[in-house]
Amino acid sequence: MLDIRLLREQPDLVREGLQKVGRDPDLVDQVLQLDQQRREIISETEQLKAERNAGSKVVAKLKDKAERDAKIAEMKALSDRIAVLDGQMAAAEAAFEAAMLDLPNLPDPSVPVGTSEADNVVVRTEGELPRFDFEPKPHWELGEALGILDFERGIRMSGSRFYVLKGLGARMQRALITWMLDMHLDRHGYTEIMPPYMVKTAAMVGTGNLPKFKDTLFHIEDTDLWLIPTAEVPVTNLYRDEIIEPGTLPLYHVAYTPCFRNEQMSAGRDVRGIKRLYQFDKVEMVKFVEPHTSADELQQLISDAEDICKGLKIPYRLLQLCTADLGVAMNKFDLELWSPGVQEWLEVSSCGNFGDYQARRANIRYRPEAGAKPEFVHTLNGSGLGVPRVMIAIMENYQQADGSIMVPEVLRPYMGGIERITAATT
Repeated sequence: MLDIRLLREQPDLVREGLQKVGRDPDLVDQVLQLDQQRREIISETEQLKAERNAGSKVVAKLKDKAERDAKIAEMKALSDRIAVLDGQMAAAEAAFEAAMLDLPNLPDPSVPVGTSEADNVVVRTEGELPRFDFEPKPHWELGEALGILDFERGIRMSGSRFYVLKGLGARMQRALITWMLDMHLDRHGYTEIMPPYMVKTAAMVGTGNLPKFKDTLFHIEDTDLWLIPTAEVPVTNLYRDEIIEPGTLPLYHVAYTPCFRNEQMSAGRDVRGIKRLYQFDKVEMVKFVEPHTSADELQQLISDAEDICKGLKIPYRLLQLCTADLGVAMNKFDLELWSPGVQEWLEVSSCGNFGDYQARRANIRYRPEAGAKPEFVHTLNGSGLGVPRVMIAIMENYQQADGSIMVPEVLRPYMGGIERITAATT
């Protein structure tokens, strides 16, 4: 959520930001009009309540019955008008809040302006693309031949976009998750969180998933509960409506969770394999920091995610997302792993700085020092990493001519020393 004072004092700045992210700049005027209506109702209500309070004191002193009755009638008329205004105020507040929640975050000046994801900028590429003396296979062929991916049974149980991991496929995914968590805990200094996988509406609003992305979320009928699309939601809301005490920041948290997204895929797009799913696993990093440090914290967040790519020894590239692809972040970078079987760069992490946008929605504040006025924190989050696409990249980059898959060295201690996945070992 944006600061209403920013709209009042620098409306042109907000209009410019909205235009960059593809939103109507006239939204500023609409919000300011709702704000003015709300303030006018507040002003009139306070004035009438003051008159009523003063009149009540007068009534108590009046001796003449006629004068007393007339004054009481006058007070009743004031009370009736106040009741009407209270109803108008509730409607005005609801309209104002809805308009404020609809406003996107404003992009950082460093973000490239663009109209689609095609305008994202490749910052750098790390590692050399693998060369094979055979035709590399896509992960779905490798997984089915080795017996570690079972699409037929997954679809039979749950429908399209579901699958079953079996044998060493399941073990490698578990090893991957545990290794990534250990990296963030032991090397990067995060504290592990195991949050609920369902949250209330207020939590979704706090991170900006609601109301805008309602259609991509799974809601549990007849409840106020939603399945989380990422651990960002529950972990960010850990400090909802709290004031973090001086000396506590920065806070770094990491969580592994399943994620649930009702993404509407176009017909025929990514229908093979495990690239786009309704349910997937992810390790998520979340930071709560002081505002003046958040730009540097974003670079460190990216570095923490890169360490996973480097540890797996898989080529990757870093992209800075343009204004059309920011979501609710003010600045965001993606990491993509190369997958030779599908001949694609696959996004495995989005690292974003949200400024105080989420903190205002979730009312997360901190005291810079003892006795100081509370201020809003800055929040950041990033995947560290998304599991299915990392699994794709491992299978396709580590495949051998005989159809086996070498296990990355960093995962072998988590797999009992197993170095290769073959049909015989699964």
